[in-house]
Amino acid sequence: MTLMLAEVLHLSGLGQAFPGNPLAAFISFNTSHVEWAGCSLHDLIQPGFSFLVGAALPFSIAARLRRNQTFGSMFAHAVWRAFLLVSLGIILRSLNRPQTYFTFEDTLTQIGLGYVFLFLLGFAPVRVQIGALAAILIGYWAAFALYPVVPSPEWPAAFSGFAAHWNKNTNLAWAFDKWFLNLFPREQPFLYNNGGYATLSFIPTLGTMIIGLLAGEWLKSSRSTVEKCRGLFLAGITLFAVAMAWHFSGFGPFVKRIWTPSWTLGSGGLVLLLLAGFFWITEVQGWRRWAFPLIVVGANSIAAYLMSWTMEAGFLAALNRHLGPDFFRLFGTQFEPVFRGALVLTMFWLILFWMYRRKIFVRI
Repeated sequence: MTLMLAEVLHLSGLGQAFPGNPLAAFISFNTSHVEWAGCSLHDLIQPGFSFLVGAALPFSIAARLRRNQTFGSMFAHAVWRAFLLVSLGIILRSLNRPQTYFTFEDTLTQIGLGYVFLFLLGFAPVRVQIGALAAILIGYWAAFALYPVVPSPEWPAAFSGFAAHWNKNTNLAWAFDKWFLNLFPREQPFLYNNGGYATLSFIPTLGTMIIGLLAGEWLKSSRSTVEKCRGLFLAGITLFAVAMAWHFSGFGPFVKRIWTPSWTLGSGGLVLLLLAGFFWITEVQGWRRWAFPLIVVGANSIAAYLMSWTMEAGFLAALNRHLGPDFFRLFGTQFEPVFRGALVLTMFWLILFWMYRRKIFVRI
């Protein structure tokens, strides 16, 4: 969530502001999405969010059972939560549009579409959860592989050979959206998504949430902190290695925008490695104070998500109005967007800190 809020810094523009500077190029790459295959730090925001939804579920179910909630009441709440997540995603994507903009590829709607299935799996044995993950990955891969290859328009990241089944806007998910999204009222017929994102990605996104669910079960167990950390690390390395082998074999490209099965495993592995690192620092070594700014944001993740969609433009306009554009050139024109964004990010954090101090948490 902190990385998502930090988009306001516009660090992705540093590469153009400082051409030839390797540090600026590195920062730019990791604060923007890759064109198709591959991964940057920025690309891990959505799988990280989805993973944590799964990781939190075992703890949530245990807390509700301690309060003597019935399965029926918990299931009804899961359905309601899924509906709210999907609806909220559509509402946010409809901002500044003349009518409701029905798309289902953003983070909240993707999580919402798979959440009820995740909830049911939360009550299943681990072997069933692993079986469900395997069925999702194999089935989704097979569906793309069986869909006929459509001649791809000329674009730099297009695959050839068998991997062409996963090319941008010529794949199974694109064909589904050309039918499905045109069932809804639209300003104009849906032809393709500019970024190649697709509704059906919610299926492998459920796979990411299941990986998180398995990690949550592992963390909730009675194992020692060192054993838990080691398990997270080994699982992360294994999943990422399998994903890379799948990708470089040419039989399953590593693509976030259509959430390929290799992306599900690889990004899940990277998130596990990040979790293992944070777990080692905070739980094994006991170094926790440094994490307080992140906790303030993470404790109100839905509020932070809403702020990033609805408040950035207003804050930027207010800063320009009251401080004037010249104020933000204090460190040079190259850093003008970064400086302006840093002030907005600070305002975001102070609001979340105020909410944290008063125990105001937005939950669905």
